[in-house]
Amino acid sequence: MQRHAYRLHSGSLSRLKLMEEQLADPGPGEVTIAVEAIGLNFADIFAIWGLYSATPAGDFVPGLEYAGVVARVGQGVAHFREGDKIMGVIRFGAYATHLNIDARYVLPLPEGWSFEEGAAYPVQVLTAYYALKELGGIRRGQTVLIHSAAGGVGIWANRIAKQYQAFTIGTVGASPKLDFLREEGYDQGIVRSPHFKAELEQALAGRELHLIMECIGGKILKEGYERLAPQGRMIVYGSARYASVGNRPNYLKLAWYYLTRPRIDPQKMIESNKGVLGFNLIWLYHRVELLHQLLGELEPMNLGKPHVGHTFPLEQLKEAILLFQTGKTVGKVVVRV
Repeated sequence: MQRHAYRLHSGSLSRLKLMEEQLADPGPGEVTIAVEAIGLNFADIFAIWGLYSATPAGDFVPGLEYAGVVARVGQGVAHFREGDKIMGVIRFGAYATHLNIDARYVLPLPEGWSFEEGAAYPVQVLTAYYALKELGGIRRGQTVLIHSAAGGVGIWANRIAKQYQAFTIGTVGASPKLDFLREEGYDQGIVRSPHFKAELEQALAGRELHLIMECIGGKILKEGYERLAPQGRMIVYGSARYASVGNRPNYLKLAWYYLTRPRIDPQKMIESNKGVLGFNLIWLYHRVELLHQLLGELEPMNLGKPHVGHTFPLEQLKEAILLFQTGKTVGKVVVRV
């Protein structure tokens, strides 16, 4: 089968080229997917830049998330047929018109969902749920601080936290997004600024802070950690301050941010009785049974459909990435094939 796929050797977005190539038949246990939509994630950007430790060596096809139609079925696959509408995750390889994937990582597209919505679901909802439940140990009535609150993970994190009747505080990079936070049911919204510490204190209004979904880094991370209550937990799943707009990262800026990153002394954690945990979804990808268990737990929550904020055609994938880098997007950025 012939396909088109975006390939590059990591280091610069300018190296990303749409190429025509041959795709082998699906192997035993695999299916071939005709991709209809691709979901963008921050991990894509860092992989393209060569800053993500899980990035494959040499030329590779980026992308972790997709939705489409089963085009071929490999030997031993009984639960999917050609023509089935699906969504799924892959350990890189989604920036393509067709892909082969272990059928265990393919999920039926829910009734009434578009392909764009399917491509906006698995990676970010799993990130939010695993972080809050498995790592954060969220409990009913707690207070949760969610950074990048209008992004894909942030939206799911708020909806999940509300299942536990949590008090949620969302932070965004610009004031126009505050109306969206209110629509999504956040209890408080903050625009991240040099006054973040005081504004967080005001938003808490005397409440203890139990959980933080941290993806910013720097001073924001430090001030959030300092405000955590005893037994509070910060779940770090990204560091958006290292991102910038363009084909290549700003290496001088990266070096400065790295050298001035917050230092948290594990010995001091004993005194303050709070902790920091890190999470990378690639780790969960290699534990497929747990992945399905978590998705099964999410299903009865009825969290609603994903919020797709921006769509681009495949030919404008680079433009989609450049917009995503700005931090001005709301919800998921999806590329339509």
